[in-house]
Order: sequence, then structure tokens, then C-alpha cells
Amino acid sequence: MTSAETVARDKAHAWHPFTQHQIWNAPEHEPLVLVSGKGALLCDSAGREYIDGNSSIWTNLHGHRHPKIDAAVRAQLDRVAHTSFLGFTHEPATQLAAELVALWPAQTLTRVFFSDNGSTAIEVALKMAAQFWQQSGQPQRTRFVAFSGAYHGDTMGASSLGGIAAFHGKFSAWQFPAHHVASMQELQALGASDVAAVVIEPLIQGAAGMRLWPAGMLAALRRWCDAHEVLLILDEVMTGFGRTGTMFACEQEGVIPDFIALAKGLTGGYLPLAATLATERVFSAFLGGTERTLYYGHSYTANQLGCAAALASLAIFREERVLETLRLKIALFTQQLDGLRASPHVGEIRQCGFIAGIDVRQASGEFFPADQLTGAKVCLAARRHGLLTRPIRDTVVLMPPYCITDAQLDQAVQAISRSIAEVCRG
Repeated sequence: MTSAETVARDKAHAWHPFTQHQIWNAPEHEPLVLVSGKGALLCDSAGREYIDGNSSIWTNLHGHRHPKIDAAVRAQLDRVAHTSFLGFTHEPATQLAAELVALWPAQTLTRVFFSDNGSTAIEVALKMAAQFWQQSGQPQRTRFVAFSGAYHGDTMGASSLGGIAAFHGKFSAWQFPAHHVASMQELQALGASDVAAVVIEPLIQGAAGMRLWPAGMLAALRRWCDAHEVLLILDEVMTGFGRTGTMFACEQEGVIPDFIALAKGLTGGYLPLAATLATERVFSAFLGGTERTLYYGHSYTANQLGCAAALASLAIFREERVLETLRLKIALFTQQLDGLRASPHVGEIRQCGFIAGIDVRQASGEFFPADQLTGAKVCLAARRHGLLTRPIRDTVVLMPPYCITDAQLDQAVQAISRSIAEVCRG
């Protein structure tokens, strides 16, 4: 199939996420057809190479076609691709569950429930928390609390927690009533006797434009939850597996949650797989008669190929000393981002580990009109400089794979600098 045929079929039949198809299907729009990748690079059907500047929507950790993950998936294919986890078990899932639990202090997060993606990992935690209180003698605890600007996924339960109207507002009539607060001060003023759980993206909110939480806020939240007997759910779908410089973001404030939702980087960016980890206290509340069973699951729960990829990814962390190497790259990243601050069209730059959000602004410091889609234009211009990434409104996100070289990282930052200058001055 030629590239033109691929694009024609796409525009005729495909429906892309978070995409206005009036723009996508316009005759003048030519979508990139990505055909291959290696390391931090992706290649299109015309043979052009690009740095994968957002790790294929925040998922890819170690680069494309990493030989260890490739080999693990191929070896699993020689055995079996998928079998049901309902009524059966298998080695890859049990090994992965044990390795995920081993990443935490002993007797803290001890149970692993596998699902498909970040949204379902949050759904699992919500259902577990709700049923936990029903079976623990406090059925009045039915309310969930989330934060303004939050994004926890697009399934109905997860979207109920969302604090971004553009993503979730149209579906509010079908969501359960979640309470949103903007800060710890607002949370502390809230009555807690009916609260089942608080949900937060630790250290940094992703879809809100890479917004950083104040230092110490997560630890304060854990103390509040303990004082009011409220469960704490951490959404580390984006931040998990090294993105903030530690294996999990919550480690930086010494916090252990009651639940943690993991996805995106779990398989190194290879296959859809998610995990919700819970404490033994939570798990114990589900033991007993059939009425205590958690009636929730997915057809592809604990898919063997996904588990094999995830195990290989964790092995890479150990064998290639990824977190140690990443610390040096984070420091270099900080230096390179500082070079953008001289631009009159760069507003705030927010960095958390190997995550950066770069605000594009008018020379006056004001936002560009939303309908100008300035952030999208900057990212489109960046392709000409060999970089692929996506904006969150007028915040350009840079979140590359950990394998990116120093030269490639410099190229990515320079591509953003040049693209902002071209678009904003034009």
C-alpha cells in the first residue's frame, strides 16, 4: 500500500482520539505515516527520521525495538499469546506481580490487579475503594475527592474525577458526583466522614499542562488521609517507572498509597497493560462469601505478551542502571531548557525529572487566542526540524525516551526553540 492509499483509507474510515476531523480530513492536511522506529527515533513512509519527543504519548521508556523487549515478546509468542486470567493463571503474570510488589517496602502494596490501560487501572481502584468501605462497616463513605485540573482517564468512572471541562464536561450528566478541590487548604476545610478516597497525580499534573504541585504537598495529603481514615489513590500512569527521576514519583516524598495505578510505561511502551496495586488491608476486605467478590475484570487481563514485555522492561532498569543514567540526563535536560528562557515567546517552563512543559506566549506575556491553535502550529513546525511531539493547548510537551542521546536531546530542544520563533514571529 502506498502512503497516499494509507492516508486515503485513514481519512475515509479512521476516527482518531482527541482530533478535530474537520481539520484532519482537510485536503491540505497530510498526516505522517509512521512505519518504523529505532531507539529514540521514528521514521515515516518517506524515509524521514524524527526524534520521538513525547515517547509515543508518554509510553516508551527504553526506545523503539529494544533488543531485550523484542526478544521477550518473540519468545512468549512461541509459547502462547494470550489465555484467560479468569479461572487460570500463568507464569508471566505471577512473576510480574511479584516483581511489582518487590519495588515497594515489604508488607505495603502486596496485591496486583491487571487491566488494560490507565483509565481502567483507575476504574479498578475506584471500585475496590467503594466496595472496601461497604464491606468494612462504613457504607456511608461513597464520595471521591480529586483535584482541579486533574486528568485520570476517559472511562466514565475515571472521567468523573477529571477536572478539565474540555475533556469531560460533555459527559457530566452520566458521571458520579466527585468533589474537586484546588489545594490542601481546600481539602482540609472539607468534611471527610463520607469520603471513600482521594485521587491525585503525584508531583505533577499531566493534561493540565504539566503543572507542578508544591513541594511537600503529597506528604501532607498522606497525613490528611491517615488522620481521617481516607484511602489514597495515586495515579502514576504518566509518572511511574522513572519519569520523575525515581521509579515512582511518590518516593520523592516518602509516601506509600493505598492504591497505585500504573500503565503507559509498564511494558516499556510496547503493549497495552495496566496494573493497580493495593494493600493487604484492602485485599482482606474482599475475602469471605461470594458477595464479597470483586466483580470486575477484562478479557485481556494479564495478557502474556504484555507481561513478557513488562518483565523485560524491569530487567532493563536493573541491568542497564537506567535510573542512575537518567539522573545525568535530567541535569543536562535542565541546562538545555534554560536556554529557551531568553525567547520572548516562551513563558513558564515546568520540569519534573524527564518531563517538561514549555508555555508558548505572546511577547506581552499574554496567552494567544485559543482558536489560533498556536501550540499545535509549533509542534507541526517542529517536524521540519526533526521532532515529533504534541501540545496541551499552548504548552509544548517534551518527554523523550530514556535512551535519547545527549545530541538528540539538544536537537529536540533546539527544534522547539526554532519552531516557537518561526510560528510566533510569523
